[in-house]
Amino acid sequence: MSTLSLRLPESLHRKIKELSKAENISINQFITSALAEKLSALLTEEYLEKRAQRASKAKFKDALSKVPDVEPEEGDKL
Repeated sequence: MSTLSLRLPESLHRKIKELSKAENISINQFITSALAEKLSALLTEEYLEKRAQRASKAKFKDALSKVPDVEPEEGDKL
């Protein structure tokens, strides 16, 4: 495990302290979790961009052509 020295504005530190106390976790756990969430979001965006580059309109239309043309179920209607 690594150690990281981090400077935070007092207001942000106070809010993190409040939220971590409410969640019954340490400030360290709170920040680690927040960082993991942010990394996950950024990596997901990167993954989707790469997938989009491989996209094929023809394959998409082919997949849609296999969807049956039926009325939506009652709970699915707009």
